[in-house]
Amino acid sequence: MTIEEMGKKAKQATRKLFSASSAQKDQALSSIAQMIREHETEILKANAEDVANGKASGLRKALIDRLSLTHERLEGIAAGVENVVGLPDPIGKVDAGWNSPNGLRISKVRVPLGVVGIIFEARPNVTVDAASLCLKSGNACILRGGKEAIHSNLAFGRIMQLALKKCGLPEEGIQVVEDLSRASANAMMTLNDYLDVLIPRGGAGLIQSVVKNATVPVIKTGTGNCHVYVDESADLDMAAQIIFNAKAQRPSVCNAAETLLVHRKIAEQFLPKAKALLDTKQVALRGDEEVRRILGEVYSSQQKRIGLLSFWIIFWLFAW
Repeated sequence: MTIEEMGKKAKQATRKLFSASSAQKDQALSSIAQMIREHETEILKANAEDVANGKASGLRKALIDRLSLTHERLEGIAAGVENVVGLPDPIGKVDAGWNSPNGLRISKVRVPLGVVGIIFEARPNVTVDAASLCLKSGNACILRGGKEAIHSNLAFGRIMQLALKKCGLPEEGIQVVEDLSRASANAMMTLNDYLDVLIPRGGAGLIQSVVKNATVPVIKTGTGNCHVYVDESADLDMAAQIIFNAKAQRPSVCNAAETLLVHRKIAEQFLPKAKALLDTKQVALRGDEEVRRILGEVYSSQQKRIGLLSFWIIFWLFAW
């Protein structure tokens, strides 16, 4: 199916999605979560093919981790969909209202965008995350993931379409692009007749390419690194545990911590505490002159182990 054909079907699907009740949408989302669990074997088989292809093509270890699905990760994806069910329906909410001088009542009411296109990279969970949020807000979506996760994404797409159909909603409300050629990406960027907004999610190169070449409206997302700030009033033991989790729980994901800002007044007490935890996962530390003074020879000795360290975090001191 061409991108234009997908666009036509998505636009047709919006007619029913726009008028779908909150109960209908939540029922479909609950069905998606249930069917992800029921079709675990199918999804994991498709994902295993993606992982095998990724390893054969020399994909970096961190990217293989981002790509890989397990029972636990599938459960997390399904639970995430159920969390969306619990969110309030944004559609129909009145944000503002006023009376005009002639007595006419004017209201500002939230409505769906229409057809949302999303271009993203190698993480298959994004397929479900994005589709769930679009469905909750009454939008149809066309999802174009990276080639590394194509089999996983198509499996998720089939399962979500089955869930929509089961609940009486148009299955074309969620579509996954199978053609991952440059031509299909360009077609999405110029699908003005059918696509109401395009969202790139990924690295800076992907985002800039979409912003530069798209003729449809684009929502530009950020690519900056993730900061954690520890204030002088913080519970230092809790802060150390939060930082450890933010960096070491799954370093390959895009929201893993990269920069730590520490208030100067608690730096002497806090930095060794945080380092002790991060050392258990061989996190390499980088810091300014003051950080190196506080961590001293311990910090210097770690520098010599650079070749053995997998993950990175930057320490800076911060003071108002």
